[in-house]
Amino acid sequence: MDLSILDTGFWLTAGAIVLLLVMSGFFSGSETALTASSRAKLKAQADKGDARAETAMKLTDDSERMIGAILLGNNVVNILSASLATALLTRLFGDSGVALATLGMTFLVLIFGEVLPKTYAIGNPEPVALRVAPLIRLLITVFAPVVTVVRLLVRGILRLFGVRTDPGVNVLAIREEIVGAIALGHSEGAVEKEDRDRLLATLDLSDRTVEEVMKHRSEIEMINGDDPPERILAQLLASPHTRLPVYRGDTENILGVVHAKDLLREVGRMVTPEADAGQALAQLDVLKVARKPYFVPETTDLDDQMRQFLKRRSHFALVVDEYGALRGLITLEDIIEEIVGDITDEFDVTRDHTFKATEAGDYVVDGAMTIRDLNRAMDWSLPDLEANTIAGLVIHEAQTIPAEGQVFSFHGFRFEVLTRRENRITRLKVRPL
Repeated sequence: MDLSILDTGFWLTAGAIVLLLVMSGFFSGSETALTASSRAKLKAQADKGDARAETAMKLTDDSERMIGAILLGNNVVNILSASLATALLTRLFGDSGVALATLGMTFLVLIFGEVLPKTYAIGNPEPVALRVAPLIRLLITVFAPVVTVVRLLVRGILRLFGVRTDPGVNVLAIREEIVGAIALGHSEGAVEKEDRDRLLATLDLSDRTVEEVMKHRSEIEMINGDDPPERILAQLLASPHTRLPVYRGDTENILGVVHAKDLLREVGRMVTPEADAGQALAQLDVLKVARKPYFVPETTDLDDQMRQFLKRRSHFALVVDEYGALRGLITLEDIIEEIVGDITDEFDVTRDHTFKATEAGDYVVDGAMTIRDLNRAMDWSLPDLEANTIAGLVIHEAQTIPAEGQVFSFHGFRFEVLTRRENRITRLKVRPL
């Protein structure tokens, strides 16, 4: 090696190579930080007035343009540094300098231009993104003409192979990203099962309809408007519900919904110390205090229905089908229970919709228990597209109303019908296969 060539030009070239390696590390780290940073965290900081966070969010809005500019800069500095190293080592070692430059720059670029900056950036994505965002924005502005040409060229080549790109559409929807993060947090032990169920149920409200959670018409308690006032009052006082629909003639002919407080206020107004209680109650007209019924289609999604309840300041709605026939009723409490689980008070009638495990590994389940509740309780994945309840799922799959003792196997589970009442399956035994 001729030491006389270690002149000013040599050291300037060596210094340029070091500078280019630093720039390569900057580009690699910036790409990793901006793509790995959480937009939710950036948005939170931008809302607090951090201009750098706002810049970082704008850069990631057009990820294709951002990555194009970063890759252009990164490739330019990597190729330039490799060329300078080849020229430098060729002067020192002759023809063998090409091989030495290839090995040396591969090692230096791999360590200092790729692995080191990306490792640091992936561990601190948001802080790094905030620091590099202003410089990357300047880089995108400078490289804009070249990046535009490259984008058009790339899209043209992809179109030749039948691939069309839409940079305005995110590859992963925000909702799916949130669901995935919650599921991942639960699998890693950071999110409790109850918290996971509540969060996922909240996200599912817009995908579920009123029909899935309503109380079926066969379970609705109603007041016959033609009954004597004494019987109506006794029924209302004995009922665990504070609101009851009022009909006349036919249960389809619902004329109103009476609230216990409204009826008791009317009774209190009519029954005075001066008036005879019996005669006063005889004049009681339940429809006079009944409120106008609120009907909703069975296809309304739960999120919209909850908003309507809050907007109307009403907690009670009657559900009808496309022909206007009564299907059931739904309350605001029913929707909230889909998020937080069953809500009971001292007046609720205890219903055995729970399930019990047997020594043989089976689970005795009430037929009216919803598939969703069973899935949430057991972390199962029984389908609920064709039926809402366990009994409904068995009837759908069997294509008939099974008799007691019949056994079916589908969706990876064994179902045995334990009890049947008329056309309803009231109790089943379920076991995973």
